[in-house]
Amino acid sequence: MKLFLKIITYLFHPLFIPIAGTLAYFLTTPRYTPIEFQSGNILPIFILTVIIPIISFLILKNIGVINSFFKPNASERKYFLYIGISLLLMVVYNVIPNNYAIELHFYFIGLISAAFGAVVLLFFNFKSSIHLMGMGSLLMYLICLSVHFEINITIALGLVILATGLVASSRLYLQSNGRLALLVGFMLGAISQLLTVKFWL
Repeated sequence: MKLFLKIITYLFHPLFIPIAGTLAYFLTTPRYTPIEFQSGNILPIFILTVIIPIISFLILKNIGVINSFFKPNASERKYFLYIGISLLLMVVYNVIPNNYAIELHFYFIGLISAAFGAVVLLFFNFKSSIHLMGMGSLLMYLICLSVHFEINITIALGLVILATGLVASSRLYLQSNGRLALLVGFMLGAISQLLTVKFWL
């Protein structure tokens, strides 16, 4: 059980949420999107939100700035969030404007808002769950895409809800987050996406 829950934690790591939402957009949109348009978004977003953060965290660990990649303390978590916000801003200002998709634009605005909220909470010594923040963002974004494009993605929504429950269970079982941290993290992600809806839905 412990191994299974650890795998769940790794599979649904917050690093993968930006690219997951990007792929979700291209899989659900009824608009014709040329391969060039898709690759112009997917590849740079993957590099900026997955590859570069991993390299950055490895460098920080090697120079002794952080001690743990999976269980950072409050001060270490700030570095994760600062790097994440900076790279998400690069996506918004450098990637998406060149291959503009309004749904993706505001998805990343929501992710930035949620991460900023997590940083603010850290100044009050409260560690919200970044894992659940990511899952909340992805789930709400999928719901909004379903309404926006008027398509039935019930199976996908069900799978994401199941995954969210598994992630929450794994964080509790591994004693990485408390119940309040999980709830606040999920609400941060979901509400941040919900607040962007009026600009594109």
